[in-house]
This record gives sequence, C-alpha cells and structure tokens, in this order.
Amino acid sequence: MIIINIDVMLAKRKMSVTELSERVGITLANMSILKNGKAKAVKLETLDKICRALDCQPGDLLEWREGEGPSREP
Repeated sequence: MIIINIDVMLAKRKMSVTELSERVGITLANMSILKNGKAKAVKLETLDKICRALDCQPGDLLEWREGEGPSREP
C-alpha cells in the first residue's frame, strides 16, 4: 500500500493545507483527498508542483508498506 505523507511535510514546513492547495493550483477538496490517502491516482505534474511547493523529493511524500490495504495479486 502507498502511504501519502503530505501532512508530515506540511508540519515540517509549517504550511497549511490551504496554502499548499493554493500554491499547487488544485482545490482544497482535492488536496484533502490526496492528503488523506483517499485518492486513487496522482498526476506526475501535480506531484511535481507539490514537491516544488514543499521543497522536497517525491520519496518524502510517498511511502510503500507491505501487507496493508487491498491485495492486487494476479
């Protein structure tokens, strides 16, 4: 399962989710969906903008954990 750590980076940067959504150019509702791990996908363009706004790497935002969430075995 992929874990989204936007909230961790927001705390480190002392930035609100509202400010991040404005800097990235997506709605607060969509940013909240992404931040809360409810999104099914994220565009690379959006990930790039988030990384620029938070001055971080994609690996700072995304984490993979085995054994959590739905299995996608063939």
